[in-house]
Amino acid sequence: MERGRGALGPALELVHTGRAPTRAVLTAELGVTRATAGAVAAELEALGLIQVDARPGAAAGSQGRPSHRLAVDPDGPVVLAAQIHADGFRAALVGLGGRMVATAPGCMTVPADPARIIDAVVEAGAGLLRETGRRCLGAGLAVPSAVAEPEGTALNPLHLSWTAGAPVRALFTEALAKAGVAGPGGAPATGVTGNDVNLAALAEHRHGAGRGARHLLCVATGHRGVGGALVLDGRLHSGSSGLALEVGHLTVNPAGLPCHCGSRGCLDVEADPLAFLTAAGRDPGPEVSLLQQSRDLLRSEYARPSDSSAPAEPSGPSDPSVRAAAELLIDRLGLGLAGLVNILNPDRVILGGLHRELLEADPERLRAVVADRSLWGRSGSVPILSCTLDHNSLIGAAEAAWQPVLDDPLAALG
Repeated sequence: MERGRGALGPALELVHTGRAPTRAVLTAELGVTRATAGAVAAELEALGLIQVDARPGAAAGSQGRPSHRLAVDPDGPVVLAAQIHADGFRAALVGLGGRMVATAPGCMTVPADPARIIDAVVEAGAGLLRETGRRCLGAGLAVPSAVAEPEGTALNPLHLSWTAGAPVRALFTEALAKAGVAGPGGAPATGVTGNDVNLAALAEHRHGAGRGARHLLCVATGHRGVGGALVLDGRLHSGSSGLALEVGHLTVNPAGLPCHCGSRGCLDVEADPLAFLTAAGRDPGPEVSLLQQSRDLLRSEYARPSDSSAPAEPSGPSDPSVRAAAELLIDRLGLGLAGLVNILNPDRVILGGLHRELLEADPERLRAVVADRSLWGRSGSVPILSCTLDHNSLIGAAEAAWQPVLDDPLAALG
């Protein structure tokens, strides 16, 4: 029985990430008897976390009795996930399996006082809880800044007007209490916070393009700036105090633009949406985010090379200034990725935000730059793939909130 209780967390994580779709697979993955696996699955079902289908239909041509099928309970509890970015925020309720149950976007100028926007995003999430009546087991917040541990402070919110060292975790927990967001057993919910790209990498590793990777490198540019994250042996690597993988401050153009960090020519200012629009000779407008403006421009004015296996979009010729800007950003991104590959030796690289769009616009060029500049590029190039999850930072914030339940479901649920 004690062994079975100790297997509850690992079993829930296997079902949560889709790696144990049946009780037979669960038995093999846990290395326990069928009886123990059955008891573990029954306990997780009694907790309202998973569903067990004891009468699944047999696949055509299969032999013997089919194994019980396992899935997360679609009507089960949720966590409140929130993300703040340079153009506003988004709140959501997320169930196990990375399922988005409900979402509420909000656009506002991010004020210098972080408490104001944190209060707004939590109230939006609390409204979703009231509307759906779902049971909440925790809350997570993604912010565009390195978050120092164990204090939970945003040390470098470079593209926000916040003061460095803003106590985002404390403010998030206070906002949850004010909004009446409760955790298990009715106790006040405790908020967890993290850097948005770190959390995106965690989500992609569990549910997206990073599934199955042992050492996963994620690099992304969202609304402003460039971030990176590393997952090692299935765990997010955040360094000694939460500040690892600030890849936006790799120098890729020594004579380039001044960076907010005090250096010059960093990825953060050479390979983000503002850099792309500027290089293409476009003046950013206030109507939509810089990221969306960059995506729209790239998709409408950059025709894929004629030797690409992908169909050209659009069919007509590309705008030379847009092509030149895209190729410039691809080359600088490739230079930064090559350095990271040399140092970290990941088995997979995934790209998000505008970097995903650049990869899909001209995959051969980016991969060639990385191969030419990396030590091992010629003999065995690391796969470079696009992130696949919509709102992956938001899903990652939910993953952080779910982690205590995944670690010990009985303790977390009381």
